[in-house]
Amino acid sequence: VAGARGCRGCLRAPMNEDNARFCLLAALILLYLLCGAAIFSALEHPFELRAQRRWKQQVDNFTQRHRVNLGALYTLLRQYEEANGAGIRVDTLRPRWDFSGALYFVGTVVSTIGFGMTTPTTIAGKIFLIFYGLIGCAATILFFNLFLERIITMLAYIMRWFHERRLRCAGVEASREECPEEEDSLEGWKPSVYYVMLILGMASVVIACSASTLYSSMENWSYIDSLYFCFVAFSTIGFGDLVSSQRQQYESQAAYSFGNCLFILMGVCCIYSLFNVISIIIKQTLNWILSKVVCSRFCCPLHPASSQRRAGRRPYKDGSVETVFESETDGAGDGAVHLGRRLSGEMISVNEFMVSNKVSLALLQKQLSETAHQGPRPSYAHQNGFSGGVGALGIMNNRLQETSVDR
Repeated sequence: VAGARGCRGCLRAPMNEDNARFCLLAALILLYLLCGAAIFSALEHPFELRAQRRWKQQVDNFTQRHRVNLGALYTLLRQYEEANGAGIRVDTLRPRWDFSGALYFVGTVVSTIGFGMTTPTTIAGKIFLIFYGLIGCAATILFFNLFLERIITMLAYIMRWFHERRLRCAGVEASREECPEEEDSLEGWKPSVYYVMLILGMASVVIACSASTLYSSMENWSYIDSLYFCFVAFSTIGFGDLVSSQRQQYESQAAYSFGNCLFILMGVCCIYSLFNVISIIIKQTLNWILSKVVCSRFCCPLHPASSQRRAGRRPYKDGSVETVFESETDGAGDGAVHLGRRLSGEMISVNEFMVSNKVSLALLQKQLSETAHQGPRPSYAHQNGFSGGVGALGIMNNRLQETSVDR
Protein backbone atom coordinates (compact mmCIF):
# COMPACT_ATOMS: atom_id res chain seq x y z
CA VAL A 1 0.00 0.00 0.00
CA ALA A 2 2.81 2.38 0.89
CA GLY A 3 4.55 1.57 -2.36
CA ALA A 4 1.37 2.25 -4.31
CA ARG A 5 0.90 5.62 -2.57
CA GLY A 6 4.50 6.55 -3.28
CA CYS A 7 4.16 5.84 -6.95
CA ARG A 8 1.88 8.71 -7.97
CA GLY A 9 4.17 9.56 -10.90
CA CYS A 10 3.87 6.10 -12.46
CA LEU A 11 0.52 4.44 -11.97
CA ARG A 12 -2.49 5.12 -9.77
CA ALA A 13 -2.83 1.44 -8.95
CA PRO A 14 -0.59 -1.56 -9.42
CA MET A 15 -1.06 -3.20 -12.81
CA ASN A 16 -0.40 -6.79 -13.68
CA GLU A 17 2.70 -7.08 -15.82
CA ASP A 18 0.98 -9.25 -18.42
CA ASN A 19 -1.86 -6.73 -18.78
CA ALA A 20 0.60 -3.87 -19.06
CA ARG A 21 2.64 -5.71 -21.68
CA PHE A 22 -0.49 -6.62 -23.63
CA CYS A 23 -1.79 -3.04 -23.59
CA LEU A 24 1.61 -1.70 -24.62
CA LEU A 25 1.88 -4.19 -27.48
CA ALA A 26 -1.69 -3.46 -28.63
CA ALA A 27 -0.98 0.29 -28.60
CA LEU A 28 2.25 -0.16 -30.54
CA ILE A 29 0.57 -2.43 -33.10
CA LEU A 30 -2.28 0.06 -33.51
CA LEU A 31 0.22 2.88 -34.01
CA TYR A 32 2.17 0.69 -36.42
CA LEU A 33 -0.98 -0.05 -38.44
CA LEU A 34 -2.00 3.60 -38.56
CA CYS A 35 1.45 4.71 -39.72
CA GLY A 36 1.58 1.93 -42.30
CA ALA A 37 -1.87 2.80 -43.63
CA ALA A 38 -0.92 6.47 -43.95
CA ILE A 39 2.32 5.67 -45.77
CA PHE A 40 0.75 3.15 -48.15
CA SER A 41 -2.11 5.53 -48.89
CA ALA A 42 0.33 8.34 -49.68
CA LEU A 43 2.36 6.07 -51.95
CA GLU A 44 -0.34 4.11 -53.75
CA HIS A 45 -3.47 6.26 -53.88
CA PRO A 46 -2.15 8.82 -56.43
CA PHE A 47 -1.05 5.97 -58.70
CA GLU A 48 -4.48 4.38 -58.34
CA LEU A 49 -6.22 7.61 -59.36
CA ARG A 50 -3.96 7.98 -62.41
CA ALA A 51 -4.62 4.36 -63.41
CA GLN A 52 -8.37 4.91 -63.11
CA ARG A 53 -8.19 7.99 -65.34
CA ARG A 54 -6.12 6.11 -67.93
CA TRP A 55 -8.55 3.16 -67.89
CA LYS A 56 -11.57 5.44 -68.31
CA GLN A 57 -9.87 7.17 -71.23
CA GLN A 58 -9.00 3.84 -72.87
CA VAL A 59 -12.58 2.59 -72.49
CA ASP A 60 -13.99 5.79 -73.97
CA ASN A 61 -11.57 5.62 -76.93
CA PHE A 62 -12.40 1.94 -77.54
CA THR A 63 -16.17 2.44 -77.47
CA GLN A 64 -15.97 5.46 -79.80
CA ARG A 65 -13.57 3.82 -82.25
CA HIS A 66 -15.45 0.51 -82.52
CA ARG A 67 -18.92 1.91 -81.81
CA VAL A 68 -19.48 -0.48 -78.91
CA ASN A 69 -22.18 0.09 -76.32
CA LEU A 70 -20.53 0.95 -73.01
CA GLY A 71 -23.00 -1.13 -70.97
CA ALA A 72 -22.47 -4.19 -73.19
CA LEU A 73 -18.69 -3.83 -72.85
CA TYR A 74 -18.83 -3.75 -69.06
CA THR A 75 -21.15 -6.77 -69.10
CA LEU A 76 -18.55 -8.67 -71.14
CA LEU A 77 -15.77 -7.64 -68.75
CA ARG A 78 -17.79 -8.80 -65.72
CA GLN A 79 -18.41 -12.12 -67.42
CA TYR A 80 -14.68 -12.44 -68.02
CA GLU A 81 -13.99 -11.81 -64.34
CA GLU A 82 -16.36 -14.62 -63.44
CA ALA A 83 -14.69 -16.93 -65.96
CA ASN A 84 -11.29 -15.97 -64.58
CA GLY A 85 -12.28 -17.52 -61.27
CA ALA A 86 -12.54 -20.88 -63.03
CA GLY A 87 -9.14 -20.49 -64.70
CA ILE A 88 -10.07 -18.75 -67.98
CA ARG A 89 -7.45 -16.08 -68.62
CA VAL A 90 -6.25 -13.99 -71.55
CA ASP A 91 -2.65 -15.12 -71.27
CA THR A 92 -1.83 -18.73 -72.08
CA LEU A 93 -0.81 -20.16 -68.74
CA ARG A 94 -0.66 -23.71 -67.44
CA PRO A 95 -3.92 -25.34 -66.26
CA ARG A 96 -4.79 -24.60 -62.67
CA TRP A 97 -6.37 -27.90 -61.75
CA ASP A 98 -4.29 -30.59 -63.44
CA PHE A 99 -2.27 -32.75 -61.04
CA SER A 100 0.75 -30.44 -60.92
CA GLY A 101 -1.49 -27.40 -60.51
CA ALA A 102 -3.51 -29.08 -57.76
CA LEU A 103 -0.28 -30.13 -56.03
CA TYR A 104 0.94 -26.55 -56.13
CA PHE A 105 -2.41 -25.41 -54.71
CA VAL A 106 -2.40 -27.80 -51.73
CA GLY A 107 1.18 -26.74 -51.03
CA THR A 108 0.07 -23.12 -50.75
CA VAL A 109 -2.84 -24.19 -48.52
CA VAL A 110 -0.95 -26.24 -45.92
CA SER A 111 1.91 -23.73 -45.84
CA THR A 112 -0.68 -20.95 -45.23
CA ILE A 113 0.80 -18.93 -48.14
CA GLY A 114 -2.48 -18.83 -50.06
CA PHE A 115 -1.48 -16.92 -53.19
CA GLY A 116 -5.11 -16.72 -54.31
CA MET A 117 -4.52 -17.34 -58.01
CA THR A 118 -6.25 -20.73 -57.60
CA THR A 119 -9.32 -21.21 -55.43
CA PRO A 120 -11.99 -23.94 -55.37
CA THR A 121 -15.24 -22.95 -57.05
CA THR A 122 -17.41 -26.01 -56.39
CA ILE A 123 -19.32 -26.43 -53.13
CA ALA A 124 -17.74 -29.85 -52.57
CA GLY A 125 -14.28 -28.38 -53.12
CA LYS A 126 -14.87 -25.55 -50.65
CA ILE A 127 -16.20 -27.92 -47.96
CA PHE A 128 -13.30 -30.33 -48.48
CA LEU A 129 -10.84 -27.43 -48.26
CA ILE A 130 -12.08 -26.57 -44.77
CA PHE A 131 -11.29 -30.02 -43.37
CA TYR A 132 -8.18 -30.52 -45.49
CA GLY A 133 -6.74 -27.16 -44.42
CA LEU A 134 -7.57 -27.77 -40.76
CA ILE A 135 -5.43 -30.92 -40.59
CA GLY A 136 -2.85 -29.81 -43.14
CA CYS A 137 -2.11 -26.43 -41.57
CA ALA A 138 -1.84 -27.96 -38.09
CA ALA A 139 0.59 -30.60 -39.37
CA THR A 140 2.66 -27.98 -41.15
CA ILE A 141 2.85 -25.80 -38.05
CA LEU A 142 4.08 -28.84 -36.13
CA PHE A 143 6.69 -29.42 -38.84
CA PHE A 144 7.84 -25.80 -38.58
CA ASN A 145 8.14 -26.13 -34.78
CA LEU A 146 10.20 -29.29 -35.11
CA PHE A 147 12.36 -27.59 -37.71
CA LEU A 148 12.87 -24.67 -35.32
CA GLU A 149 13.82 -27.07 -32.53
CA ARG A 150 16.46 -28.79 -34.67
CA ILE A 151 17.80 -25.51 -36.01
CA ILE A 152 18.28 -24.30 -32.43
CA THR A 153 20.09 -27.54 -31.54
CA MET A 154 22.40 -27.27 -34.55
CA LEU A 155 23.15 -23.60 -33.91
CA ALA A 156 23.91 -24.34 -30.25
CA TYR A 157 26.50 -26.95 -31.25
CA ILE A 158 28.03 -24.56 -33.78
CA MET A 159 28.23 -21.72 -31.26
CA ARG A 160 29.71 -24.06 -28.66
CA TRP A 161 32.38 -25.15 -31.13
CA PHE A 162 33.32 -21.54 -31.87
CA HIS A 163 33.33 -20.74 -28.15
CA GLU A 164 35.62 -23.66 -27.36
CA ARG A 165 37.93 -22.69 -30.19
CA ARG A 166 38.12 -19.15 -28.87
CA LEU A 167 38.94 -20.47 -25.42
CA ARG A 168 41.67 -22.70 -26.82
CA CYS A 169 43.16 -19.77 -28.71
CA ALA A 170 43.12 -17.77 -25.48
CA GLY A 171 44.71 -20.63 -23.56
CA VAL A 172 41.72 -21.08 -21.23
CA GLU A 173 40.88 -24.77 -21.71
CA ALA A 174 39.63 -26.89 -18.84
CA SER A 175 38.27 -30.41 -18.60
CA ARG A 176 36.20 -32.03 -15.85
CA GLU A 177 37.97 -35.36 -16.45
CA GLU A 178 41.45 -33.91 -16.05
CA CYS A 179 40.69 -31.26 -13.44
CA PRO A 180 37.50 -32.19 -11.61
CA GLU A 181 38.26 -29.75 -8.81
CA GLU A 182 38.43 -26.77 -11.17
CA GLU A 183 35.35 -25.02 -12.47
CA ASP A 184 34.73 -25.69 -16.13
CA SER A 185 35.30 -22.59 -18.21
CA LEU A 186 32.13 -23.40 -20.18
CA GLU A 187 29.93 -23.78 -17.10
CA GLY A 188 28.73 -20.19 -17.06
CA TRP A 189 28.55 -19.79 -20.82
CA LYS A 190 25.15 -19.67 -22.56
CA PRO A 191 24.55 -19.20 -26.29
CA SER A 192 22.96 -15.87 -27.10
CA VAL A 193 19.47 -15.73 -28.58
CA TYR A 194 20.60 -12.67 -30.52
CA TYR A 195 23.25 -14.75 -32.29
CA VAL A 196 20.52 -17.22 -33.23
CA MET A 197 18.49 -14.36 -34.72
CA LEU A 198 21.53 -13.10 -36.62
CA ILE A 199 22.37 -16.53 -38.06
CA LEU A 200 18.76 -17.21 -39.06
CA GLY A 201 18.55 -13.76 -40.64
CA MET A 202 21.72 -14.34 -42.66
CA ALA A 203 20.45 -17.76 -43.78
CA SER A 204 17.14 -16.24 -44.86
CA VAL A 205 18.94 -13.52 -46.83
CA VAL A 206 21.16 -16.08 -48.59
CA ILE A 207 18.16 -18.25 -49.52
CA ALA A 208 16.14 -15.23 -50.71
CA CYS A 209 19.00 -13.88 -52.83
CA SER A 210 19.68 -17.28 -54.38
CA ALA A 211 15.99 -17.84 -55.10
CA SER A 212 15.67 -14.34 -56.57
CA THR A 213 18.47 -15.10 -59.02
CA LEU A 214 16.54 -18.16 -60.16
CA TYR A 215 13.18 -16.37 -60.42
CA SER A 216 14.55 -13.33 -62.25
CA SER A 217 16.02 -15.56 -64.96
CA MET A 218 13.13 -18.05 -65.26
CA GLU A 219 10.13 -15.74 -64.77
CA ASN A 220 11.60 -12.63 -66.47
CA TRP A 221 11.05 -10.60 -63.31
CA SER A 222 13.33 -7.84 -62.13
CA TYR A 223 15.61 -8.74 -59.24
CA ILE A 224 13.70 -6.41 -56.91
CA ASP A 225 10.41 -8.03 -57.89
CA SER A 226 11.98 -11.44 -57.26
CA LEU A 227 13.13 -10.39 -53.78
CA TYR A 228 9.66 -9.00 -53.12
CA PHE A 229 8.09 -12.30 -54.18
CA CYS A 230 10.50 -14.25 -51.94
CA PHE A 231 9.54 -12.28 -48.85
CA VAL A 232 5.81 -12.43 -49.61
CA ALA A 233 6.00 -16.18 -50.22
CA PHE A 234 8.46 -17.13 -47.46
CA SER A 235 6.59 -15.11 -44.83
CA THR A 236 3.33 -16.80 -45.97
CA ILE A 237 1.72 -13.43 -46.68
CA GLY A 238 0.95 -14.59 -50.21
CA PHE A 239 -0.53 -11.58 -52.01
CA GLY A 240 -0.74 -13.42 -55.32
CA ASP A 241 0.30 -10.54 -57.56
CA LEU A 242 3.48 -12.45 -58.43
CA VAL A 243 3.33 -16.25 -58.48
CA SER A 244 6.11 -18.51 -59.66
CA SER A 245 5.82 -21.52 -61.95
CA GLN A 246 2.64 -20.37 -63.71
CA ARG A 247 3.75 -20.30 -67.33
CA GLN A 248 2.96 -23.25 -69.55
CA GLN A 249 6.54 -24.05 -70.58
CA TYR A 250 9.94 -23.41 -69.02
CA GLU A 251 13.45 -24.34 -69.96
CA SER A 252 14.41 -27.34 -67.81
CA GLN A 253 10.91 -27.35 -66.37
CA ALA A 254 11.42 -30.38 -64.07
CA ALA A 255 14.58 -28.92 -62.54
CA TYR A 256 12.94 -25.51 -62.13
CA SER A 257 9.86 -26.99 -60.46
CA PHE A 258 12.06 -28.90 -58.01
CA GLY A 259 14.19 -25.84 -57.27
CA ASN A 260 11.10 -23.68 -56.81
CA CYS A 261 9.57 -26.07 -54.27
CA LEU A 262 12.90 -26.49 -52.47
CA PHE A 263 13.49 -22.74 -52.18
CA ILE A 264 9.96 -22.11 -50.93
CA LEU A 265 10.24 -24.91 -48.33
CA MET A 266 13.63 -23.74 -47.03
CA GLY A 267 12.58 -20.10 -47.11
CA VAL A 268 9.33 -20.66 -45.21
CA CYS A 269 11.12 -22.76 -42.57
CA CYS A 270 13.88 -20.19 -42.04
CA ILE A 271 11.53 -17.19 -41.98
CA TYR A 272 9.17 -19.00 -39.58
CA SER A 273 12.08 -19.76 -37.23
CA LEU A 274 13.31 -16.18 -37.55
CA PHE A 275 9.85 -14.82 -36.74
CA ASN A 276 9.71 -16.96 -33.58
CA VAL A 277 13.07 -15.66 -32.35
CA ILE A 278 12.20 -12.06 -33.26
CA SER A 279 8.89 -12.37 -31.38
CA ILE A 280 10.82 -13.38 -28.25
CA ILE A 281 13.11 -10.37 -28.62
CA ILE A 282 10.10 -8.08 -29.19
CA LYS A 283 8.62 -9.34 -25.94
CA GLN A 284 11.86 -8.63 -24.10
CA THR A 285 11.88 -5.15 -25.64
CA LEU A 286 8.35 -4.61 -24.31
CA ASN A 287 9.53 -5.71 -20.87
CA TRP A 288 12.43 -3.27 -21.09
CA ILE A 289 10.12 -0.41 -22.10
CA LEU A 290 7.77 -1.22 -19.24
CA SER A 291 10.63 -1.33 -16.75
CA LYS A 292 11.93 2.05 -17.95
CA VAL A 293 8.68 3.93 -18.50
CA VAL A 294 6.14 2.42 -16.12
CA CYS A 295 8.24 1.28 -13.22
CA SER A 296 11.49 3.12 -12.65
CA ARG A 297 13.83 2.55 -9.76
CA PHE A 298 12.05 5.00 -7.49
CA CYS A 299 8.51 3.88 -8.37
CA CYS A 300 6.41 1.01 -7.17
CA PRO A 301 6.55 -2.38 -8.94
CA LEU A 302 3.82 -3.29 -11.37
CA HIS A 303 2.47 -5.93 -9.05
CA PRO A 304 4.73 -7.18 -6.26
CA ALA A 305 2.78 -10.38 -5.89
CA SER A 306 2.53 -11.19 -9.55
CA SER A 307 5.57 -9.74 -11.33
CA GLN A 308 8.10 -11.76 -9.38
CA ARG A 309 9.54 -14.59 -11.44
CA ARG A 310 11.93 -17.20 -10.12
CA ALA A 311 13.70 -20.18 -11.55
CA GLY A 312 14.92 -23.07 -9.42
CA ARG A 313 15.98 -26.68 -9.61
CA ARG A 314 14.27 -29.42 -7.63
CA PRO A 315 16.13 -32.73 -7.07
CA TYR A 316 14.39 -36.13 -7.01
CA LYS A 317 15.35 -39.45 -5.48
CA ASP A 318 16.19 -40.99 -8.85
CA GLY A 319 18.85 -38.34 -9.43
CA SER A 320 16.88 -36.28 -11.96
CA VAL A 321 16.42 -32.57 -11.51
CA GLU A 322 13.31 -30.58 -12.34
CA THR A 323 13.58 -27.02 -13.58
CA VAL A 324 10.74 -24.87 -12.25
CA PHE A 325 9.80 -21.47 -13.63
CA GLU A 326 7.39 -19.35 -11.62
CA SER A 327 5.58 -16.69 -13.61
CA GLU A 328 2.84 -14.21 -12.94
CA THR A 329 -0.25 -15.58 -11.30
CA ASP A 330 -3.77 -14.33 -10.98
CA GLY A 331 -3.89 -15.13 -7.33
CA ALA A 332 -4.97 -18.73 -7.79
CA GLY A 333 -1.52 -20.19 -7.36
CA ASP A 334 -1.50 -22.01 -10.71
CA GLY A 335 1.01 -19.71 -12.40
CA ALA A 336 4.00 -21.95 -11.77
CA VAL A 337 5.00 -23.73 -14.93
CA HIS A 338 6.95 -26.90 -14.21
CA LEU A 339 9.10 -28.23 -17.00
CA GLY A 340 9.64 -31.53 -15.22
CA ARG A 341 7.24 -33.68 -13.23
CA ARG A 342 3.97 -32.53 -11.78
CA LEU A 343 1.70 -34.38 -9.44
CA SER A 344 -1.57 -33.22 -10.98
CA GLY A 345 -3.48 -35.64 -13.18
CA GLU A 346 -4.71 -33.37 -15.98
CA MET A 347 -2.96 -33.48 -19.34
CA ILE A 348 -2.45 -29.72 -19.52
CA SER A 349 -4.30 -26.96 -17.74
CA VAL A 350 -5.73 -23.85 -19.35
CA ASN A 351 -3.54 -21.67 -17.17
CA GLU A 352 -0.43 -23.44 -18.42
CA PHE A 353 -1.49 -22.85 -21.99
CA MET A 354 -2.18 -19.18 -21.27
CA VAL A 355 1.21 -18.63 -19.64
CA SER A 356 3.12 -20.68 -22.21
CA ASN A 357 4.31 -17.55 -23.95
CA LYS A 358 5.78 -16.25 -20.70
CA VAL A 359 8.44 -18.97 -20.60
CA SER A 360 9.21 -19.10 -24.32
CA LEU A 361 12.50 -17.26 -23.82
CA ALA A 362 13.38 -19.48 -20.88
CA LEU A 363 12.64 -22.62 -22.92
CA LEU A 364 14.70 -21.37 -25.83
CA GLN A 365 17.61 -20.38 -23.61
CA LYS A 366 17.33 -23.69 -21.72
CA GLN A 367 17.54 -25.69 -24.94
CA LEU A 368 20.49 -23.64 -26.16
CA SER A 369 22.30 -24.05 -22.84
CA GLU A 370 21.67 -27.81 -22.54
CA THR A 371 22.76 -28.48 -26.09
CA ALA A 372 25.87 -26.38 -25.62
CA HIS A 373 26.74 -28.41 -22.52
CA GLN A 374 26.81 -31.79 -24.27
CA GLY A 375 23.06 -32.04 -24.90
CA PRO A 376 20.02 -32.25 -22.59
CA ARG A 377 19.94 -34.55 -19.62
CA PRO A 378 18.45 -37.98 -20.34
CA SER A 379 14.83 -37.91 -19.32
CA TYR A 380 11.61 -39.79 -19.65
CA ALA A 381 10.97 -37.89 -22.89
CA HIS A 382 13.43 -40.12 -24.73
CA GLN A 383 11.83 -43.23 -23.32
CA ASN A 384 8.26 -42.64 -24.37
CA GLY A 385 8.77 -40.75 -27.64
CA PHE A 386 7.89 -37.21 -26.52
CA SER A 387 10.52 -34.53 -26.94
CA GLY A 388 10.86 -30.97 -25.75
CA GLY A 389 10.00 -27.97 -27.86
CA VAL A 390 9.69 -24.22 -27.83
CA GLY A 391 6.82 -22.27 -26.29
CA ALA A 392 3.45 -23.98 -26.09
CA LEU A 393 4.78 -27.01 -27.99
CA GLY A 394 7.45 -27.56 -25.34
CA ILE A 395 5.00 -27.32 -22.45
CA MET A 396 2.56 -29.74 -24.07
CA ASN A 397 5.31 -32.24 -24.92
CA ASN A 398 6.65 -32.14 -21.37
CA ARG A 399 3.17 -32.66 -19.97
CA LEU A 400 2.50 -35.55 -22.36
CA GLN A 401 5.72 -37.30 -21.42
CA GLU A 402 5.01 -36.81 -17.71
CA THR A 403 1.57 -38.39 -17.90
CA SER A 404 2.83 -41.27 -20.03
CA VAL A 405 5.48 -42.38 -17.53
CA ASP A 406 4.57 -45.62 -15.81
CA ARG A 407 4.73 -44.99 -12.11
